[in-house]
Amino acid sequence: MSLSARRVRAVFTKEVREFRRNRSITAGMAIIPLVFSVQPLISIFALQPAASAPLAQEHVLLYMLGIPALVPSLIAAYSVVGERQQGTLEPVLTTPIRADELLLGKALATFLPAVAIAYAVYGLFLLAVELFAADGVASALIRPSDLVAQLLFTPLLAGWSIWLAIVISTRSSDVRVAQQFATLASLPTVALTTLIALNVIPPSPRLAVTAAVVLILLNVLGWKTAAKAFDREILITNTRS
Repeated sequence: MSLSARRVRAVFTKEVREFRRNRSITAGMAIIPLVFSVQPLISIFALQPAASAPLAQEHVLLYMLGIPALVPSLIAAYSVVGERQQGTLEPVLTTPIRADELLLGKALATFLPAVAIAYAVYGLFLLAVELFAADGVASALIRPSDLVAQLLFTPLLAGWSIWLAIVISTRSSDVRVAQQFATLASLPTVALTTLIALNVIPPSPRLAVTAAVVLILLNVLGWKTAAKAFDREILITNTRS
């Protein structure tokens, strides 16, 4: 059977409406990007023009890839366990919709705002650097290769983070526990992007292509794993117990 775009869209619309009413989710969307942006901005504003030469050899802006790696995990961790806590999981599970369609709709409801936030924060970050950093710092910091990496890897990292969090959400009975485990599961990805930003792992075209292929495979595998983990009988039993 092929996927039904109408059913996926219906789930997507439902999830977006719920996110708007959930203050903890909207707060998480706002706070984490600030944490990732404020400290680097302060450090960059404090740099003198003489620092532009060594800065040109680094890839500091890749640090911002931590936002799409971390923000979606907090939101997606709510996707299944949140239904359980609200008492709406059983009606959802008895809805005539396939597990992969249901989870795809939930994933898209997290993916689109998370990616939009990551791009918006990145754009504002670049604007602030261009306007307020010392002479030469902005030109050394903002390079086409890093911009391309941000555009390419933001959706891939967000997707992988979302599927990882959804799998955790299907096996959790408390939203906070699910969010904590999802955050912990996303930290290795954040650590990897940070190591690349600090040149501990030297970035290269080969590394970029390899990472992109691996992330695409992980996204597909994550979707299939989440669909298999979404066992209706087990989830209904756990809801009634």
